[in-house]
Amino acid sequence: MHCLIVTVFFTVLFSSGDLLLAPCDSPIYCTGEVLRQVQMAKLFDDDKYFVDMKLSTAPEVVVEAFANLTSGFPNKTIPSSELQKFLQAYFEEPGKEFEKWTPPDWHSKPKFLSRVSDLKYRSWAEELHGLWKSLGRKIRDDVREHPELYSQIYTPHPVVVPGGRFRELYYWDSYWVINGLLLSEMTDTARGMIRNFMFLVERYGFVPNGCRVYYEQRSQPPFLPIMVKSFYEVTRDKDFLRQVLPALEMEYSFWMQNRSHVVAINGLTHTLNRYNVPVDRPRPESYSDDVELAEGLSTEAQKRLWMELTSGAESGWDFSSRWYIDGTGRNNGTLSDTQTSSILPADLNAIMCRNERLLASFHRILGNEEKAVQYEKAHSTRIKAVESLLWDAERGAWFDFSLLNQTRHRSFYPSNLAPLWARCYSKPEMADQAVQYLRNSGGLDYPNGVPTSLSESGQQWDMPNAWPPLQHMIIEGLSGLDSAHAKELSFSLAQRWIQTNWRAYIKYAAMFEKYDVNGDGKPGGGGEYEVQLGFGWTNGIALQLLDQYGDRLSSGGCVLNASVLIGLIYPILTSVLILIHAV
Repeated sequence: MHCLIVTVFFTVLFSSGDLLLAPCDSPIYCTGEVLRQVQMAKLFDDDKYFVDMKLSTAPEVVVEAFANLTSGFPNKTIPSSELQKFLQAYFEEPGKEFEKWTPPDWHSKPKFLSRVSDLKYRSWAEELHGLWKSLGRKIRDDVREHPELYSQIYTPHPVVVPGGRFRELYYWDSYWVINGLLLSEMTDTARGMIRNFMFLVERYGFVPNGCRVYYEQRSQPPFLPIMVKSFYEVTRDKDFLRQVLPALEMEYSFWMQNRSHVVAINGLTHTLNRYNVPVDRPRPESYSDDVELAEGLSTEAQKRLWMELTSGAESGWDFSSRWYIDGTGRNNGTLSDTQTSSILPADLNAIMCRNERLLASFHRILGNEEKAVQYEKAHSTRIKAVESLLWDAERGAWFDFSLLNQTRHRSFYPSNLAPLWARCYSKPEMADQAVQYLRNSGGLDYPNGVPTSLSESGQQWDMPNAWPPLQHMIIEGLSGLDSAHAKELSFSLAQRWIQTNWRAYIKYAAMFEKYDVNGDGKPGGGGEYEVQLGFGWTNGIALQLLDQYGDRLSSGGCVLNASVLIGLIYPILTSVLILIHAV
């Protein structure tokens, strides 16, 4: 890799076509002295609480009243007790933006339940199916009529939210939520959620992280085309596909114009994507954490750190040792060493690769051969770039690429298998190598799922946490291979994950956003906030696995059926055969 010549192109404007977005300038929810003083006073356990509160009067009135109040105190710093009174006078509790709503297309007996043989799991699946009603939200018309009083971004259709502190619509969570809704035969609700994403793309040029104004400058892993694929496979609705396709192309353009990076190597140039949000201030929903982390740094270093933290939030992995690059250029350090924008992530590029293939497919379904060929060429070009920069033939996996030292980060993360899930490779033997990499990685050594890393950094996207979307991407990637051994490994991981969810549900009567890979079924922890109940993507993935493997999954103990035994014994038999051959 010493011969790499790296050419850097930084795009600092948020643009898509003729669209230009200024950073969120709300003097309450994004910037200003009210935000700073309230958040730094730490009046609430979670900084997100304040920026989700509703204003009871116009923001300019609130800002003026706050300025008048500050003039009566030394250094214009308001004591916590007075801040509390101020909030009581000018704000209302979070949640005022929603009205009660039960999805009208929910019914009690979707067909997939009959495919779950284990009676305990079937009863549990019925309860998970019932959770869609409690996670449904409809935004009040007042948010549309008086947007200045809310941090909530209005969308026209009701949604299913993740749960807990995540009161609003979120981007990549919704892929697995929609998959669950489709299994629950809630097609209208799923369609409405995709229409909301179309609405957001038409407004912003991309899908924001979530439906809050303080998320307006960052996105999340771009799963919208994959959501549309799930929906189309169930409905075969070509008219809807035709309606949504312009938004999919607009979002793709945003990522290629604003989140791409060109690398020159051995006389060739390759374009891959990265997370890179040019917002150089604390995240409003994590304001005090960001300010405290940047204490003692120069003004320029603070701004750079805040940009990197916001870019880490855009990745969905907020936060992880995966984004660390220390002073020596190694994938090591602490949260203050976060340099997300200097990394070309394996999973983001796998998602983009899959999206290019899907856009080609959608155009061909609608009879636009010219556009289909255009995206097929982009897909082919992407595979060459991924194999040139991310694929490690010696280790048999895809690794994030550091732009700082032109090397791959070789630590274990489930994202190293994302191109397997996306089918973003050119040779079948690469898939076989990737399966063997997974077996030897150490990632399969834990009873409750595949850990997000093998590093105990204290961050929530690290050991000992296992996250539902990463489990599903690995399981789906393995199950789609022709190899019987890969398929059995997929099933054994599904069995392990469903048992983890089930045991925790029995113990806590709840589903969680993440789980601990150790113990007998418990929620994960670490990071900026307490583990959240709900939980949208966890429910959707559990339902998918119960549907896919419902005739084989068992709630009883450690199930060592033939399929699991094959997954465990295969590496041993392979080693023995190699030794016999050598003799």
